[in-house]
Amino acid sequence: MSPLRMLLERRRSVVIMGVLNRTPDSFSDGGRFENEQTALAQIDAMLSEGADMIDIGAESTRPGAQPVPDDEQIARIGGSVRDAVKRGAIVSIDTTSPAVAARALDDGAAVVNTISLDSAAELGALCARRGASLVLMHSRGPMSAMAGFSAYPDDAYRDVVADVAREWSIAAARALDAGLPEGELVLDPGLGFAKNARQSIELCARLDELCALGFPVLVGPSRKSFLARAAASERGAAGGDALAPPSERLGGTVAAALACAARGAAAVRVHDVGPVRQAFDVMRAIERAGPGGRRRPGAPLSEGARADD
Repeated sequence: MSPLRMLLERRRSVVIMGVLNRTPDSFSDGGRFENEQTALAQIDAMLSEGADMIDIGAESTRPGAQPVPDDEQIARIGGSVRDAVKRGAIVSIDTTSPAVAARALDDGAAVVNTISLDSAAELGALCARRGASLVLMHSRGPMSAMAGFSAYPDDAYRDVVADVAREWSIAAARALDAGLPEGELVLDPGLGFAKNARQSIELCARLDELCALGFPVLVGPSRKSFLARAAASERGAAGGDALAPPSERLGGTVAAALACAARGAAAVRVHDVGPVRQAFDVMRAIERAGPGGRRRPGAPLSEGARADD
């Protein structure tokens, strides 16, 4: 059984995957962690804030981003996978490239996280051979073809949840047919990828329907434009000038993470580990204090843990 599968089966709360972008051009933190020292400091910071996993990537997935050659991705990643593993982290490699994934697995990664359904069979076979897990995210087409942030036709899906479930399941079958054990496959609905804001919000609202497919579900709402568009819409604002920049979307990130957790998400992928971990901890404390909890009135919050703790 892989480290991720053991973590998901034994988890007490939603698993938090911290993001480390070794890129010059990611949409919210490009260029911040390009050198080994800043990357290592970020790994340490996320682990100290409560990250269960570290997801390391070297290719931007912003709209319009061009593919990065395998050797350049490997050079950008440098020693980050090894550094995180040495610190006891479960490490995920964020790539669509089997060669980059294989190198990261050599360095100790335990999970491959791909944003492309097209690579399901090849990465599924690789993970099967290496005893790793595969996070398979729903998207349509390459990042270079994406028109813009949360820019996707409203009529592109007949029913966004049903269509995502069907398209993901077809790709998942290819990974399983390639030898990947069913228990090592994780579903990511791809919030913001080939979806507009309304479609991403609907996926969050109906996440329980995707969880019903029987696979652990990971969501990645962190700092994405659909959060700003949804918030602006609720305030009656319109137009790109009204949108909060990525650095000001923490509240939306936390709200989406909590909403998805309430609907069955097993894991979230976020840039801001500390605030999200705090939100989950408080949510659990509130749940314990309610009618179904076991903590006696006036007792410390550490008392009365549920059976799954």
